[in-house]
Amino acid sequence: MSIANVEVRKTGTESNLSLLRRFSKSVQGAGIINRRRAIRYRQRPASTFKRKQSALKLLQRKKEWERLMKLGKPPERTRRRR
Repeated sequence: MSIANVEVRKTGTESNLSLLRRFSKSVQGAGIINRRRAIRYRQRPASTFKRKQSALKLLQRKKEWERLMKLGKPPERTRRRR
């Protein structure tokens, strides 16, 4: 991972607020925060075992749903939250 150093120096009669604003802009322009957030919230890809387990679970639910449909007892659909 590359590290980007951002340095700003106070010029003449520049206020602390404008110096802080300039620093924030340079950090934002360097893309440091976006890189850190991308690393922080990255999700690992699912393992082969987990993918197989979820596929088997899906097939089992589908089979059960089809069985209930043949019997004329379809399960009630629940509304999902939005």
